[in-house]
Amino acid sequence: MPRFAANVSMLFTEVPFPERFAAAAAAGFRAVEFLFPYDEDVAAIDAGLRTNGLTQVLFNLPAGDFAAGDRGIANDPARVDEFRAGVERAIEIAVRIGCPKLNCLVGLALPSVPLDAQWGTVETNLAFAADRAAAAGICQVVEPLNPFDAPGFLLASPSQGFDLVERIAHPNLSLQYDLYHAQRTEGNLADTIASRKPVIGHVQIADSPDRHQPGTGEIAWPFVFRALDEAGYDDWVSLEYRPLGPTEDSLGWLRDWGYWR
Repeated sequence: MPRFAANVSMLFTEVPFPERFAAAAAAGFRAVEFLFPYDEDVAAIDAGLRTNGLTQVLFNLPAGDFAAGDRGIANDPARVDEFRAGVERAIEIAVRIGCPKLNCLVGLALPSVPLDAQWGTVETNLAFAADRAAAAGICQVVEPLNPFDAPGFLLASPSQGFDLVERIAHPNLSLQYDLYHAQRTEGNLADTIASRKPVIGHVQIADSPDRHQPGTGEIAWPFVFRALDEAGYDDWVSLEYRPLGPTEDSLGWLRDWGYWR
């Protein structure tokens, strides 16, 4: 049976960020993730995790100016030093709060840079990140984003993501398989889980097409969760959806379908 974590950047937004750890624990979660810690009080995050008995399962490497539209910098040959400094900062925080995984968003395609140069930069940067993370005992993953939510994103499908990971062939690099992004692009979730499980390093979920909680869209979740179990995936499955209604109300599927008592 899957173990579910709450993404507190998207869930429990009814309360300020520092209070979401307590809210997640009170709702029944034992693990959380968030997008970015870099503008937050890391000491307060650490305290929120410890006080509430929570495991932090993942957060993203610095991705440039996210509010201004950046979606990563790993493909930009002019920002390699910035990327590497961001890796070191992310590892420092991950070690402090006991986070075992870091995710990379590679960035939007750059019209002024040849595609082969962008992919070469991504591969070099991801190999660097995977090396540095491994030295700290942290797993490195990379995530495709669908072109509807992230127009122009360079890594735009799971197939591209799996191919990238296999090209780099680093023992500490795998794919973050976000089932929402996967359904929006290629579907075929259960078969992909079965055939690609060794390359899947993390799983996130939201229903498609509107990115709300399971049961509000087209994905047959009990079937997909069984596929994860049958493939032997026993790590966290993170809820990265926009709740339709209050967060607490959006969690009813966990009990209705027998995942939580």
